[in-house]
Amino acid sequence: MTTLDQFNALLAAPEDGHLEFKEAKNRYDFEELVKYCVALANEGGGQMILGVTDMRPRRVVGSQAFTDLERTKQGLIERLHLRIEAQEFKHPNGRVLIFHAPARPIGMPIQYGGAYWMRAGSSLATMTPDMLKAIFAEASPDFSAEPCEKAKLTDLDPAAVEDFRGRWQKKSGNAGLAKLTYEQLLADAELLVDGQLNYAALILFGTRAALGKHLAQSEIIFEYRSTEGSVPYQQRLEYRQGFFLCYNALWSAINLRNDAQSYQDGLFRFEFPTFSEGVVREAILNAVGHRDYRLSGSVFVKQFPRHLEITSPGGFPAGITAENILDQQSPRNRRLAEAFARCGLIERSGQGMNRIFEETIRQSKPLPDFAGSDPTTSG
Repeated sequence: MTTLDQFNALLAAPEDGHLEFKEAKNRYDFEELVKYCVALANEGGGQMILGVTDMRPRRVVGSQAFTDLERTKQGLIERLHLRIEAQEFKHPNGRVLIFHAPARPIGMPIQYGGAYWMRAGSSLATMTPDMLKAIFAEASPDFSAEPCEKAKLTDLDPAAVEDFRGRWQKKSGNAGLAKLTYEQLLADAELLVDGQLNYAALILFGTRAALGKHLAQSEIIFEYRSTEGSVPYQQRLEYRQGFFLCYNALWSAINLRNDAQSYQDGLFRFEFPTFSEGVVREAILNAVGHRDYRLSGSVFVKQFPRHLEITSPGGFPAGITAENILDQQSPRNRRLAEAFARCGLIERSGQGMNRIFEETIRQSKPLPDFAGSDPTTSG
């Protein structure tokens, strides 16, 4: 339950998708309270506070609404089938009511009165189709693990598979991997299940012809522009092939124009590259591993003299935001993430962004900027 110190912190906090204030001095409409609890739950949970002015600086004015708080709480639970907690807070300036709405279940938006409610400024609005689609997609199965019914072993490039085998053997120290048949290696990596290739196998090892036939959107497009404001590109490369066939070539294209930066430390001058190989590889792995392959767009890597832009179709995975990206993990394509971890390209799922931040801080470079991200694209 909320303490006085916590309550004072709430008074100073900005109203957002997780916090709502209403004066409600004498009464408050129960149906409106239900809708606000729905909106808070749909946006990840939060608190509805009555008896406080909604404009900053906020003041406690006290509220006489819902005198039978237990009955109100029971009514909320009956309407929403969510555990809404209700607290009567005794403030020196008056009675305050705090309703705690939990986050909605994964993949399940909450509706009331025939509508899915969300916050819109200081009022309510119905959720947009794009928002509902993103919520429903949270509970969808792992696309990368789904079988590609028409794909055959001949659709995979043997050189890409052998690169994966070598990396996996080195990472695990298991010499027995070298003796496995082609099919058994793929089966042990869960890329061939019951004799059927899944989409992860194509994304990792597919030939250009195979991807063009079965998953044309699985491609990485590289563009270089010599100035920040340049609309036309000076170079464009399209990699529509398995990731293990192009990741080294992509880094080589970036490194071709990777100028050295320098800094002075006392009597000594040190140099470091504009683009760190470790950071760039992690960012590209993140884009490939977390993109939504059900969307038709491509992964774009745009290089400028002093910065790199990487965009990936699908927005952030469920539950991930720019604010919690270092603390939370939610692999959109678990089979891909597991394959990357097996062969040492990533340490484990969810750690890539931490490594990117650590290295950029160590080199005193600007931190990653997610300002271009939206529900359909992450970048």
